[in-house]
Amino acid sequence: MSPAPDRRATGAAAEDAARALLESHGLRTLARNVNYRFGELDLVMRDGDTVVFVEVRYRRDDRFGGGAGSVDFRKRRRIVLAARAWLARQRGLAEAPCRFDVVTAQGEDDRLDCGWIRAAFTLDDV
Repeated sequence: MSPAPDRRATGAAAEDAARALLESHGLRTLARNVNYRFGELDLVMRDGDTVVFVEVRYRRDDRFGGGAGSVDFRKRRRIVLAARAWLARQRGLAEAPCRFDVVTAQGEDDRLDCGWIRAAFTLDDV
């Protein structure tokens, strides 16, 4: 079952806000919404020589731990699997250093407040 259209629009708005935030800090977008059967990458960006895999998590509020709290072990493992698959197809980036960031978005579509957690997790965490 796919998400309701308004949820999909909210998710897209959160990803747009996250991308704008990161680009304002000098990161460059390489890909977005990369899907594999075992996982998805919301954003793949470049920060200097580092490839950054960004998980964007929207929550209306933080009553249940907020977006960052929802990136549990299972979610991290799926992101890592997708990152490995993506890197395997990128000849020039396969040996580049990598980082896993999380951007949290909270609020309404027209007033999203984003928080950026650099190096939110490492390969040692999965």
